[in-house]
Amino acid sequence: MDIMNKKVLVFGSGISGIAASRLLEKKGAKVILYDGNETLDKEKMRQQIGEKTQVEIVLGTFPEEILDRLSLVVMSPGVPTDLPIVKKMRAADIPIWGEIELAYAYGKGDVLAITGTNGKTTTTALLGEIMRSYNPSTYIVGNIGNPYTAVADTLTEDSVTVAEISSFQLETIDKFCPKVSAILNITPDHLNRHHTMEAYIRAKEDIAKNQTQEQVCVLNYEDEVLREFGSHVKADVIYFSSQRKLERGIYLEDECIIYNNEVKMELCHVDELKLLGIHNYENVMAAAAIALAYGVPAEIVKTVIRQFAGVEHRIEFVCEKNGVAYYNDSKGTNPDAAIKGIQAMNRPTYLIGGGYDKDSEYDEWIEAFAGKVKKLVLLGATKEKIAATARRHGFEDIILTGTFEEAVMTCVNLANPGEAVLLSPACASWGMFKNYEERGDKFKEIVNSL
Repeated sequence: MDIMNKKVLVFGSGISGIAASRLLEKKGAKVILYDGNETLDKEKMRQQIGEKTQVEIVLGTFPEEILDRLSLVVMSPGVPTDLPIVKKMRAADIPIWGEIELAYAYGKGDVLAITGTNGKTTTTALLGEIMRSYNPSTYIVGNIGNPYTAVADTLTEDSVTVAEISSFQLETIDKFCPKVSAILNITPDHLNRHHTMEAYIRAKEDIAKNQTQEQVCVLNYEDEVLREFGSHVKADVIYFSSQRKLERGIYLEDECIIYNNEVKMELCHVDELKLLGIHNYENVMAAAAIALAYGVPAEIVKTVIRQFAGVEHRIEFVCEKNGVAYYNDSKGTNPDAAIKGIQAMNRPTYLIGGGYDKDSEYDEWIEAFAGKVKKLVLLGATKEKIAATARRHGFEDIILTGTFEEAVMTCVNLANPGEAVLLSPACASWGMFKNYEERGDKFKEIVNSL
C-alpha cells in the first residue's frame, strides 16, 4: 500500500502505537495518533515519537468526522476490534491493520512467528538465541516487549525476525506470512476479548492462514485442537510431542529430545538442559523444530539449547554454588504459577515462599510439593497463612523468617550438594519490593555474591 501523503490513523498510544506512528511518518504518511485516555501527556508522546514529529495527537472522544479522510487504520493490540467505532471503520471499507501487519509490509527478510496460550516468551527467547548464533542479523520482536515496527525499517533481505505474537495481534493481519510458524498450545484465555473459545482458537490459527506448502507450521501433537488443525492447514506441518514417539517430528524418548525428519538425530538429554519441567521441554522442542525447519545446522541448535538459562524470573537458572543449584521464579506471583515452579524441580528443594496477601488459597500449591520440598521457608504478610495451610496438609518442615535476606541465607546454610534452592513465592512482592523483577534481582544478587 502506498501511504505517501495519505491520512493514516494509529489507534492506541502504547509502545506499539508510538513505534507504528514513527514508522508511518518515516514512510511519508500523515499520521493521526489517537487514544481515548484524555489525561495522557501529548508533549511526552511527541518526544517518544521524535522531536521533529508532525504526528497529530488526538485524545478523548473519537473525532468521527475524520473517517472519510482515512486511507488506513493501524490498531494497537490492546484495542478491542469489536468497538462500535471500529465497526464503522469496517463499514466504510477502511483497511484495518495491526502493528504486526504494518511492520511486515515494510520489513524485509524472513519471519519466524510463535503463538500459543503458554510458553511463547520462553520459546521466542530461546529461538532468538539460536538464530543469533546462526545469523547475527536476527531481531526478536512482538509481544515479548520490542515492537516489530521499531525495527522494520532496519531489516535487510538477510535478516531474520523472531516474533512472539498474541491472539490480539493476529486479529488484524492481512498478508502476514511467516517462513515458519508455531502454535504451542491452546487453552482458555482472553475470553473477555474474544468472547468465545472458537473465536480465540481461530485467532491463534490465523498465524498460518497465508502459509502454503512452501512454509512450515510447527504444532503440538498433544493438543487435540492443534492436531486437528494440522490435518487441514496448508503449510508443511511438523509436530512436537512430550508424550509419544512421532514418525516425523520432534519428541521425547527415554528422557532424550529426538528430531526425526528423514534422518533421526538426538539433540540432547533433558539432564543437559538448564530449563526444567515438561512444559519447558516442549518449549525447547518447538524452538528446535522451528530452527531446524528453517535450516539452522543441528550443531548450533544442540549447543544453544544446552546453554539457554531461560527467561529472566521464570524458573531461571541462576548458578550452582557448592553443588547447590539456585533458581529464580520470582514471576511465580500466584499459587498456579508457583505450582509450575515446583513441578519443574528435579532435586530436593528448599522453597522460598510468601509475600503480599492477595487472598489466595494455597492448598493446591502445597499438594504439588509431592515429596520434592525439603523445607518451606516463608516470609511476608502471608507466612502464617501459608504455614497453617501446609500443616493442614501434613507438611511440617517450615521455617518462618523476618526478611528476604534472612530467607535466602537460611536456605543457603541448609542446602547440601545435589539439592536446589527455589524462589517461587506464590505471592506478589508488594510491601517488600516494587515488583517481582526487583525481588528476583535481589535473589540473584545475594546468590551470585556467595
